[in-house]
Amino acid sequence: MRTPIMAGNWKMNKTNEEACELASAVKEASGAVTGTEIVLCPPATALSTVVGCVEGSNIEVGAQNMYWEDSGAFTGEISADMIKSTGAQWVILGHSERRGRFGVIEEGFTEELQKVFGDTDASVNTKLKKALAAGLKPIACCGELLSEREAGNTDEVVAGQVKAMFEGLGDCSSAGFVIAYEPVWAIGTGEVCDGDEADRVCGVIRSVVAEVAGEEAAQAIRILYGGSVKPDNVEGLMAKENIDGGLVGGASMKADSFAALIDAAAASA
Repeated sequence: MRTPIMAGNWKMNKTNEEACELASAVKEASGAVTGTEIVLCPPATALSTVVGCVEGSNIEVGAQNMYWEDSGAFTGEISADMIKSTGAQWVILGHSERRGRFGVIEEGFTEELQKVFGDTDASVNTKLKKALAAGLKPIACCGELLSEREAGNTDEVVAGQVKAMFEGLGDCSSAGFVIAYEPVWAIGTGEVCDGDEADRVCGVIRSVVAEVAGEEAAQAIRILYGGSVKPDNVEGLMAKENIDGGLVGGASMKADSFAALIDAAAASA
């Protein structure tokens, strides 16, 4: 049995005070829940604060991004050791918003401007290697644009991203990282991928892992679904064979809704 995970990605939200308030509320509601892993991913400025606020619970903390160098002239970046020094144990890598792959182009912004962060398959692979070497637990993201889905290229796009993650990793059966399938068109749009289709694509991901890292790794690796996960759809998603949890945006920033997701994950264990 794979232990479910419910991870909250707070994106660029919450001051230190607000982050502690939310983390404390999640701790109060779910800090004693068993049967699932709970991960909170606040902005980097609040990592140490949130670690302190969930102390004594089963909640762990993760960063939203990291750079692959240990130190140097990389203004604005944070390293694996910096993340670990806060007490955080996880890191999200290759989120579509970091890759510059957006489902919705905001009014007044050009597509070129929204590609400013510039993560690629190659850079995600490099970050993944560094995170694993440093002892962090990565959540590596993949997912297709609406145009790619409409063109019938979902499987090809997702498989390519997953194969790139594993490039040069060698035997990954005990690597301990997590893959999150996030259809870009469903992130922050209110749209959710049909449960059967989400499970099918997660099955494609698992088959790719089997191809590049072996069947043992494929059965062990946990695959999360991300894209407008909410209390009213989480039970259906968690019932699927290949979905082991969620990488959650908006619903993770309210303690009561995130607690409902955590309860659903624990019930599926």
